[in-house]
Amino acid sequence: MKQEIKVPAVGESITEATIGSWTKKSGDFVKRNEVLMLLETDKASVEVVAENDGVLTILPGSEAGATVLIGATVATLDTDAKAGAGAPAPAAAGAVPPPPPVQPAAQTSASPAQMTAAPAAAGGSNPNLSPAVQRIVTENQIDPSQVAGTGKDGRLTKGDVLAATPGTASKAAAPAAAPSAAPAPKAAAPTVVPVATGPSKQGDKKLVPMTTIRKRIAEKLKEAQNTAALLTTFNEIDMTKVMELRAKYKDKFKEKFGLNLGFNGFFVKASVEALKAYPAVNAWIVGTDIEYHNYYNIGIAVSTEKGLMVPNIKDADTLSLAGVEVAVRDLAAKGRDGKISPNDLGGGTFSITNGGVFGSLLSTPIVNAPQSAILGLHKIQDRPMAVNGKVEIRPMMYVALTYDHRIVDGKEAVSFLVKIKELVEDPERLLLEI
Repeated sequence: MKQEIKVPAVGESITEATIGSWTKKSGDFVKRNEVLMLLETDKASVEVVAENDGVLTILPGSEAGATVLIGATVATLDTDAKAGAGAPAPAAAGAVPPPPPVQPAAQTSASPAQMTAAPAAAGGSNPNLSPAVQRIVTENQIDPSQVAGTGKDGRLTKGDVLAATPGTASKAAAPAAAPSAAPAPKAAAPTVVPVATGPSKQGDKKLVPMTTIRKRIAEKLKEAQNTAALLTTFNEIDMTKVMELRAKYKDKFKEKFGLNLGFNGFFVKASVEALKAYPAVNAWIVGTDIEYHNYYNIGIAVSTEKGLMVPNIKDADTLSLAGVEVAVRDLAAKGRDGKISPNDLGGGTFSITNGGVFGSLLSTPIVNAPQSAILGLHKIQDRPMAVNGKVEIRPMMYVALTYDHRIVDGKEAVSFLVKIKELVEDPERLLLEI
């Protein structure tokens, strides 16, 4: 029997999806639970698997890149067919015969006289040579008709005949060379080599439709800019103690938890404590009301092939530092494998983005609407700092907090960032939650 393969419901309020790619093609025999295609929605990428063994047939209009409605039938699966009995592959198109060899253009031979127009000769056709020219011609037995004249009306000048007489130009200034000495060769004119240039690429462009996820990212970011009164405040953090702590315990941490001790755990834990101290940063506006949250879902921006996604660490306040690191690792793996679900993306109350992994020294992140703030981390860079009256080289990181000024005042925003600075610079306070 033929079983219909339909676009599954992938989230609340989602009515359509884009077929990102098919992992199988029409006529392939597939087994149960094999991935057939990847669906892209405005929130996440979803894998669609085969529910039974059978031969796949992709319906027209359901090719990769097509936009389909939730519940639409995009393919069928013939469960009665056996392996190897699938639809025959379409015949390969015949090889396009190579174009006939291009015959080289006929080369026209030209005589030296045709290739280079000879200037008017002065000797034979113009016997009126100046005395100086006549003397040089006579002494050196030069045929005037073989010398190109550069004077008026093609007349020979003294320079013309001197140039045509090897060694003559130097006789007046230097003693005659010995009879056995060969005349010095005339220096060749420098050859100008043209700079090679490739063919012009003006007009070489292509138009690629935005993916559903990319369109949604664009909409949300523009919505945040158009709706919120965004402002950014900055500070810098001395990462010395955190780096010393990581260096001291990184081997034991990896041995126990199976992953490297990073910086995310410190900043997530510090953010939770700062959010507790300044609850407006963990709230957002609903109409004319402010919705405060007594839970802490921290979004971690993840760069994927499909675009930037911000999955959330749910109830981050209940996790240990190691638990946060494990959660971040799992979310990053999901993003890399295209398995972030709508549930991972929903419900965040505050976000963290780390442009430092790409080398960013400073930036102004945009809030992830409807949230009211986002923390931006940046590259750690050694800089000279004044410490107890002395100049020391310290690993410093600039941090930025972009916030919605409609709900968060400047004093709260600056105090929030100072709180994070104090906790990260003195990580023992994270354990004591002070």
